[in-house]
Amino acid sequence: MAPLMPQTPLKDDVNDTWGFLEKGIDSVMLKLEEGVDMKTYMALYTAVHNFCTSQKAVSNGQGLSSHRGAHLLGEELYKLLGEYLSRHLEAVYTESESHSEEALLGFYIREWLRYTTAAKYVNHLFRYLNRHWVKREIDEGKKNVYDVYTLHLVKWKDDFFMKVHEKVMDAVLNLIEKQRNGETIEQSQIKNIVDSFVSLGLDENDSTKSTLEVYRIYFEKPFIAATKVYYENESRQFVAENSVVEYMKKAEARLDEEKARVGLYLHPDITKHLTETCLDVLVKTHSELLRDEFQVLLDNERQDDLARMYRLLSRIQDGLDPLRAKFETHVRKAGLAAVEKVAAEGEAFEPKMYVDALLQVHTRYQNLVNEAFNGESEFVRSLDNACREFVNRNKVCKSSSTKSPELLARYTDSLLKKGSKAAEESELEEMLVQIMTVFKYIEDKDVFQKFYSKMLAKRLVHVSSVSDDAETSMISKLKEACGFEYTNKLQRMFQDIQISKDLNASYKDWQEKVLDDDDRKKQVDAHFQILGTGFWPLNPPTTGFSAPPEIVKTYERFQSFYYDKHNGRKLTWLWQLCKGEVKANYIKNTKVPYTFQVSTFQMGILVLFNEQDTLSYSDIQNATSLAPEILDPNLAILLKAKVLLPSPEGAKPGPGASFSLNYNFKNKKIKVNLNIQIKSEQKVETDDTHKTIEEDRKLLLQSAIVRIMKSRKKMKHVQLVQEVIQQVKSRFPPKVQDIKKNIEALMEKDYIERLDGDEIAYIA
Repeated sequence: MAPLMPQTPLKDDVNDTWGFLEKGIDSVMLKLEEGVDMKTYMALYTAVHNFCTSQKAVSNGQGLSSHRGAHLLGEELYKLLGEYLSRHLEAVYTESESHSEEALLGFYIREWLRYTTAAKYVNHLFRYLNRHWVKREIDEGKKNVYDVYTLHLVKWKDDFFMKVHEKVMDAVLNLIEKQRNGETIEQSQIKNIVDSFVSLGLDENDSTKSTLEVYRIYFEKPFIAATKVYYENESRQFVAENSVVEYMKKAEARLDEEKARVGLYLHPDITKHLTETCLDVLVKTHSELLRDEFQVLLDNERQDDLARMYRLLSRIQDGLDPLRAKFETHVRKAGLAAVEKVAAEGEAFEPKMYVDALLQVHTRYQNLVNEAFNGESEFVRSLDNACREFVNRNKVCKSSSTKSPELLARYTDSLLKKGSKAAEESELEEMLVQIMTVFKYIEDKDVFQKFYSKMLAKRLVHVSSVSDDAETSMISKLKEACGFEYTNKLQRMFQDIQISKDLNASYKDWQEKVLDDDDRKKQVDAHFQILGTGFWPLNPPTTGFSAPPEIVKTYERFQSFYYDKHNGRKLTWLWQLCKGEVKANYIKNTKVPYTFQVSTFQMGILVLFNEQDTLSYSDIQNATSLAPEILDPNLAILLKAKVLLPSPEGAKPGPGASFSLNYNFKNKKIKVNLNIQIKSEQKVETDDTHKTIEEDRKLLLQSAIVRIMKSRKKMKHVQLVQEVIQQVKSRFPPKVQDIKKNIEALMEKDYIERLDGDEIAYIA
């Protein structure tokens, strides 16, 4: 350490004081590493204080007030310090001219660190000046007056920085280009340069505040311009020599590098501008090229590359719009192609095949949307639009626009019936969730509801549901999707089955009380289900039927029990849905008698053979009262199973034929199911269901029209049609022609009337 010998200057002499101070400041500015001893440092501090408070100087101002004198004294020192700093920086600049590139950066950083460290010491020496003269000048609005530390920065900017910033930035940009080209560089140099540029940003209106103006003008602007040129050249060349997929990888890597660069040595303020520039050059400029590759990647199911394309294009404005349209078209075509394969099977295909085909396409592209397109809502919408199209308008639907909901209902029925292939409850639940996925896209939801309710009714009546839990789970899913009204009748059907269970228990108790032992032994073991007419989609029998005496006794006994309990109600027996079991005791060549599972109509035919071994067709018809269209198919089933044998041999059911019991009947099973649905019955049932759908739609449209007109009183015809479409589209897509027909029908019934100007009014 080389201490200065303090010689106290004359406190009221400017030149003497400055001469003393200049030596001390020189020592701080040039030999800071050698240090300044405390005694000298205090002498310098005291010299500033003494000079600024000199009484002689204050009173020697030719009538100036002491306040003004203090200003003059401070101003002298401030001015001399400024001139000293300019001279010092001139020397620094001269020395800098012998450096270039990285050497210049090293020199600039060393000088900057030395200068700003010295500035802190000098600022402390002049603290009295800062607190009094500088503060007063700033408070009075004087421009170009700063605290001593800030004065150092202002001088650095004006007398050195403005002369060298271009050369410094050239060196910085060359260094960054080297790094972009894969070379290793001294990153701390750039960080220090950035920090110095930021430190030079001063608010001209308030010297206590800083701005990023210098950094933005002299660093950010040239840096962004150089970045743009660099990536324009690189991307142009790379695209010419490589595939689109390789270019996307390159672009993504470059964007990541630039993001990392901000964290390494740039100021965070540059992030937005830098990102926008890189995206503009690397992505937006080549966006058409990327989009042209989209279809190829889709066709080849290149999920990772599609994800990369999504990530890039999602970052520019409207980058993804054309892709969404292409994606929607692609999915729709895939769905139509999948259905076409199923349709090629002809009428033979199972509903499961159809639903599986729809689900496979949806699942594949749902996964793609989730994985590659980040589950983005607009791509989800494109997927939904495509699925809605191919689910409702495909080759299978050409014969009937309502085929999709019908097949979906049939598939659901096959899952919920006993014997379903779903091994476990969890597996079945998963399948029901998948059914709801297809259901979401079905437009004719009323058609699904009609078929589903018919099939549910059969499962409940025949006790063939796989489980109550599975049934209630499906109904709750439908309720969640379509609301309470959609599933109200389905839930009431369930309630009826529960009530019937309780009723049968009461009936058994009642029998115990009223029947003697003989009657109890003779009675048929029966189970009754009481189904509310308004909730069950069931029709009364289409044929007359004379039930066997054993059954007549049984149902009459139940009827008297029921009418006692519920006075005024009427029971209609649905013979076509009844079934039972009969034992074949007449067959001698078996240890255990066969049990035939039969419909009640089949039971009526078979018990006739208790009296005779052979009966003619007309005998059977007269005894059972069955219409030929019901009798013939039921006889055909018994003949096919060889329970009955025809005479003459090979004769079909009809007048002139007779039938006898087959005493040599054989079957691998002890329980033989003869209660099989006849195809013609199934077709009639399907046609009936479609007829009720049409009727229901007519009522739904008319009630919607009346409801709207009742609340609006008057309305333009076009507006009414649009409003009706809005109200019923959740159940089915109405045709405008049908709405118009129902408007006319309601006019005839005097619910509404037509006014002038195509306006319709409600008739109260």
